[in-house]
Amino acid sequence: MSDALLQNSFYIGNVFNSILYGVELMLYFNTMQTYLEKQSEHRPSDKFYMIFSTIILFLITIFVATQLLLGQEMWIINVGYPGGALAYFLAHVSAWYQTMGSVASILLQLMADGLLIYRCFTVWRGSYCVLFVPCCLWLSSLVFGILDLITSGSPNGDFYEGLAARVGLVYFSLTIGLNVITTCLICGRIIFYARHMRNHLGLEVSKAYFTTVAIVVESALPYTLFGIAFLVSFGLDSDTSILFLSLYGMFTCISPQMLILRVARRRAWSAETAQPTTLIFATSSAAAPSTTSETETGGSVV
Repeated sequence: MSDALLQNSFYIGNVFNSILYGVELMLYFNTMQTYLEKQSEHRPSDKFYMIFSTIILFLITIFVATQLLLGQEMWIINVGYPGGALAYFLAHVSAWYQTMGSVASILLQLMADGLLIYRCFTVWRGSYCVLFVPCCLWLSSLVFGILDLITSGSPNGDFYEGLAARVGLVYFSLTIGLNVITTCLICGRIIFYARHMRNHLGLEVSKAYFTTVAIVVESALPYTLFGIAFLVSFGLDSDTSILFLSLYGMFTCISPQMLILRVARRRAWSAETAQPTTLIFATSSAAAPSTTSETETGGSVV
């Protein structure tokens, strides 16, 4: 490992963790405020999303705190450690608080991936066929996530070397592969309906669900992209992988939270969004007070 590159990557990663944690707090409180303001329009899923948001905030708090604690121990408290900061990092990478951070990170990833699978199920109108591969990958990542915790958290274990690194590479390949598949499925479905709706109803009517923001948020695209960046750097045994791990870890929380906020504001895809239905909308004629036009399409406007 390169001492300077590793330390710079870890430091920059902690800086981004702190900034993005602030973003997550803003999204979380925005989500809670939105749900509390919409109590009169309560849905059965609202309480689930509020609890889900609170749990992922708690888990990302543990992850950020343990990363900052390692930095404090390495650069401030044990500044005179024999061999320097790199030696301290390698000797304490499996410390109890780092293992706790890894547990929080893996639980967070499993929850985020589960939400992504559910959203894929929703966008695909309850089609179980498209969920077979993602669900298999999720179960496999659960198994390898446990193995990763055992190998990296054991005495003298090292997340970046030996057996723990190989198990970790398999685990991240599975979970990021799941991200790529579900993101592609969601993006493809939304783009298909966007074109279908635009052809039948025009651009203005389709804007509610088929904007670039909708595609990015619904598919958790940043989460997937940072996951790919981390996997490539980790597979190449690059010291910059610790920076991409921080970014990937933060968007494991931020991307689901952005999606939940969109759900809270009633702008996300629901089970009815892509259902074949009769769309009724007002005509541009002001002279006819109750004139409506009905058009059969593959999507609905809410």
